[in-house]
Amino acid sequence: MANQTSTMDFGTRLRRKAQSVNYILQGLLDAQEINSELKEALKYTLGAPGKRARSVLLLWCCELVGGQVNRNAEIAAGAIEMVHTYSLIHDDLPAMDDDDLRRGMPTCHKAFDEATAILTGDALLTLAFEILARDVDQPAIAVRLIRQLAQDAGASGMIAGQMADLKAQENTGTEAMLEYIHTHKTAKMFRCAAAMGAICGGAKQKQLDCLCEYGLRVGLAFQIADDILDETASSEQLGKTAGKDLKAAKCTYPAVVGLEAAKEIQEQLTSEAVAALKPFGNKADTLREFALALLQRTK
Repeated sequence: MANQTSTMDFGTRLRRKAQSVNYILQGLLDAQEINSELKEALKYTLGAPGKRARSVLLLWCCELVGGQVNRNAEIAAGAIEMVHTYSLIHDDLPAMDDDDLRRGMPTCHKAFDEATAILTGDALLTLAFEILARDVDQPAIAVRLIRQLAQDAGASGMIAGQMADLKAQENTGTEAMLEYIHTHKTAKMFRCAAAMGAICGGAKQKQLDCLCEYGLRVGLAFQIADDILDETASSEQLGKTAGKDLKAAKCTYPAVVGLEAAKEIQEQLTSEAVAALKPFGNKADTLREFALALLQRTK
């Protein structure tokens, strides 16, 4: 008899896994002793209905190499979601992308104020590393997770990509510039999720390398999809303001190579991501479906 997981459609499995991340985040936040006004802002931003793509990827990579999700993976999933949410809060500020809508809700600085939004982002970033250092049950694993997250979210990763993205608005974009921005701003955090899940699951080096390659390709395809959707979807579909990239003359794939070529590049990256999973055989089918779901998403 087929088990429940194999018979359940992928969309349902994805939603359930995302919901499990919501429960993890709620539990981690409830356990913290935080000033009530700050905690209100933290709950507001973390509780918004996000896709949880990075944290879900982390949990599935742990399952793939370890057979099941363990508590360390749950803590790591919470940590990467906190870092991702902090980046969105700061990205929406007037000094950055200046947006009023995120995940279908007013952005943090609109729901509260700019100072609160800055501090909420700061709190999420530092809390992510606190829970990894405190709650992961093996010091060696905790150090590896902290290093991976700091590396991919920091000055040589996501922050580098954000900086390049801001500067690119002042120049005519090139495909090489685009790849640098998207790789650092988005793809490295997907690689980080895959790596952290693999580490929690006890992956061997070859398994870790394959999942890192998969995460990087999936993340790059994910960001290209964002670029495409910014031009083709509505604000209601996206949960954020549509068409902002075009109005701001941002360096995006549709702007530099055209919409059809952007779709072709996205499809090629998805194929490369799926190919990276070959050593895992059928055990990696969920990750293959995940890559295809990201390719076909409409929000």
